[in-house]
Amino acid sequence: MDSELLAEALADRLVRTARTATGDRLRSLTYFTRSGYDQLYLRDDLEQDADLMGFIGHEWHDFKNTRTAYENSELGTYRHTIRVFENGYLLRITTERDGVFVTTDGLTMSDFEAVASAVVAVLEERTGD
Repeated sequence: MDSELLAEALADRLVRTARTATGDRLRSLTYFTRSGYDQLYLRDDLEQDADLMGFIGHEWHDFKNTRTAYENSELGTYRHTIRVFENGYLLRITTERDGVFVTTDGLTMSDFEAVASAVVAVLEERTGD
């Protein structure tokens, strides 16, 4: 899928990174900023009917609230969020200026950690641009 917010090479790299970490369990990958989003990947057996802008608004707002709420927690620095649904999982990885949410079929906790770490590395590399 084409991206209006990212260079094609970076969009492709995010998808390849998530596919490498999740394999066929990757359902979708969406890149978002405060004001827009691009769905970079949607598995062929899924319909493109999700209210992505609604998801983005909620995920961006929730990221800010979550980070603030746990700022001085003994758990350490907030890193990412995993949401569990009846038909899959949503992993939200957010930086100060952008984020990615990845939807998947079942993964282990270490799989989620691998996806999050790999996506963060790609996003941080972009920050250096």
